[in-house]
Amino acid sequence: MQIFGVDIGGSGIKGAPVDLDRGDLAQERHKVLTPQPATPDKVADCVAEAVGHFGWSGPVGVTFPGVVTDGITRTAANVDRSWVDTDARALLSERLGLPVTVLNDADAAGLAEMTFGAGRDRKGTVIMLTFGTGIGSAVFTDGRLVANTEMGHLELHGHEAEKHASTKVKDEKGLNWHQWAHRVQMYLAHVEMLFSPELFIIGGGVSRKADKFLPLIEGIRAETVPAELRNNAGIVGAAMAAAGR
Repeated sequence: MQIFGVDIGGSGIKGAPVDLDRGDLAQERHKVLTPQPATPDKVADCVAEAVGHFGWSGPVGVTFPGVVTDGITRTAANVDRSWVDTDARALLSERLGLPVTVLNDADAAGLAEMTFGAGRDRKGTVIMLTFGTGIGSAVFTDGRLVANTEMGHLELHGHEAEKHASTKVKDEKGLNWHQWAHRVQMYLAHVEMLFSPELFIIGGGVSRKADKFLPLIEGIRAETVPAELRNNAGIVGAAMAAAGR
């Protein structure tokens, strides 16, 4: 069974058909740069380009980097503020002429990892953290999602955590892997103190370079592993949501 998934990020919008039997992309993803400013209309145009690239007709799942309740986007930390209280599901459904499901981006990635990846068959508390333009989070208790947790906005040393330890900050400040790993370690320790997970899954684009920073992180009691689906997890999770899984 194939369903289309789109992952809206602060820097790129990626889409592809997903094989939900395998939990992987059915074709190589198509990426469009996120417009600046990332207003609803401009982003909708990019989503339409990503979907149209494949000539897709059928249900589409779309992730959004913020809180989403019943298809309405409630926050907009790394896209234009005009997204706040936008009916994203209605906007995108109209633009695409297709049925659309919208959910938080990290929640989508987490659903994919819990079904097909590093969290498969894991019980207890599992937290997926996606590092990119910001830091997204997905929390699961015995496999059940606690939606829209947005732990990237936890306070860490007087600042939002994602303004201290995202990969965007790493790039902007020119941090080496040791320096950035130290920041990630402090963030993980803070999250662990609050939630006591059995497992951290580290996702986002940087997960494909996990060997460069995860071995440098010390003092975390929870098992800490890279996402198995790497940066495709959001696309797969979006397709899962559109399929009602």
